[in-house]
Amino acid sequence: MLIRIILAVQDSVLRQQLQEILARPDVLVQAPRARKDLWDWIVRESADVLIISQSLLPNPLKDKMDELQSRPDSPAAVVLFDNAEPKERARLMAAGCDAVLFSGLAAEQMRDVIEKLLEKRRRLAQKRFFAPQPLAEPRLADFVSKSSAMAVFMNVVPRLVRSDTALLIEGETGVGKERLACAIHAEGPRSSGRFVALNCGALPEQLLESELFGHVRGAFTGATAARRGWFEIAHRGTLFLDEVGEIPLHLQVKLLRVLQEHEIQPIGSEKSFGVDVRVMAASNRPLEPEVETGRFRRDLYHRLSVVTITIPPLRERGADIPLLVEKQIRYLARQTGRHITGINAQAMQALCRYPWPGNVRELNNVLERAILLCDDTEISLDNLPESIARTATPREAERAAPSPATVPAPGSAHRLQLPETWLARPLREARDAFLSDLERQYIEGVLLATGGRIGEAAKRAGIQERSLYEKMKQFGLRKEDFRRLRVERLDA
Repeated sequence: MLIRIILAVQDSVLRQQLQEILARPDVLVQAPRARKDLWDWIVRESADVLIISQSLLPNPLKDKMDELQSRPDSPAAVVLFDNAEPKERARLMAAGCDAVLFSGLAAEQMRDVIEKLLEKRRRLAQKRFFAPQPLAEPRLADFVSKSSAMAVFMNVVPRLVRSDTALLIEGETGVGKERLACAIHAEGPRSSGRFVALNCGALPEQLLESELFGHVRGAFTGATAARRGWFEIAHRGTLFLDEVGEIPLHLQVKLLRVLQEHEIQPIGSEKSFGVDVRVMAASNRPLEPEVETGRFRRDLYHRLSVVTITIPPLRERGADIPLLVEKQIRYLARQTGRHITGINAQAMQALCRYPWPGNVRELNNVLERAILLCDDTEISLDNLPESIARTATPREAERAAPSPATVPAPGSAHRLQLPETWLARPLREARDAFLSDLERQYIEGVLLATGGRIGEAAKRAGIQERSLYEKMKQFGLRKEDFRRLRVERLDA
């Protein structure tokens, strides 16, 4: 990421010297002139290091330094003083200054001290702006498969690793677009930089602009302090824009300019500055039709899609399911501390026959649930959701089904048939599993009955369309799959 330095130095000659020795591609230096409200300006700016002349320090110093350190950026403060009084130096350090340097020092000596502070700030920025890296960082080897669809796809991907060009990844929700982008970054020349992922569809319009490009103090109501954007934070790394098709048209213009000029201009600022970022974008629907309808700019589409790759959905690569299941079981068993060695043939067949509308993400969630519920060393049909278990062939499903326990219904002659495994669970756990399976099957049923028409399905279910979308997302369901199933039934 870019490191910001505020250079509030009264001596113009010294200020010029420091600007020259600190100048580099990943350092942005601001040199404000002395003015009455200088400290207020400093406190509200976003910075990593403040270099300030002793004569420009405010009073009372301790209170003002506390105010500076309370800001989100909490910059390191370097004071340049003209006299060598030990007591004064001790006072400045006690007030919270990180370094106190004699302004008569050689420029090279000053540079050495400031360099150490800059490196410290880089390490702090890593902790502040980025979550810890996963134990198993994505690699291209994770995508190796036996299916012909993925073989064609993976023949192209390795050629993109050493490149620095823009990349557009298309594919249904849950196929692993972000994981692939992260793997390309991890094995490419920018691996020492950071991989920053931003979901463009999950943020309000104004917040999205600020997240991308940052803003200066007073840029809009509530902007009481400057803020860095993710383009700046991803400097020398990779910025992954998920659901890029959701970016509003007026922001698409600004994004296009960044891709062309490699410069960003924070909201409210009159100045722009350069950034070195590789941009990868992703969309869960093809963008070309969006271009034709005018919802996505053609020039931005061509700039983002220098190379376009599409990850096949899981239903088109059934040969990969056993490999994915085996690998994920090993990983989840370690993560959860469960002694699970594999999966039996009936359960594996059910997984291979299921259409996986939620793709790999849904498969991973199902396996994690199965491992937590499994009482043996192998996952069985009993551990899978009913909607998946019933896809096994009738003979195998019958052979694998547990013997039912007969439970009389109080006050009636009817008897309820329950699997023995359900009776072995606590009531709350059995009830939650039953209700979850029931809810999923119901949502699938109304979507199938309405051909994937959300408005009609929501009306039948007696819920809001937004609630229906949330349920579909929870269960990995896509309206397009139900439209296709309806057409297939009509054709049959």
